[in-house]
Amino acid sequence: YDLSDTQLEDLEEAETLMEKMDLSGAERVLLSMLEANPQCVPVLSNLGYLYGKHLSEFENAVEYYDRVLEIEPDNAWARDARRRYSRYLNRD
Repeated sequence: YDLSDTQLEDLEEAETLMEKMDLSGAERVLLSMLEANPQCVPVLSNLGYLYGKHLSEFENAVEYYDRVLEIEPDNAWARDARRRYSRYLNRD
């Protein structure tokens, strides 16, 4: 991915915030990044992870992974994560 230094720093900040369990802070950083670049796969993937793994908001997680797969249909990681969280929604 052709990310700017600022985008890389922001992604690192969001991941650090997730590790520290500052989930609202991580969400704020990622949503701000997404607003600036709605097609950024790393941001979409991190939002899927945040909503699925940390917040148990499985529908949101699946929606973000769906967006990744619209951009990168062969993204196996996103496809597997979407399948995992879809099970909680009773859909594939």
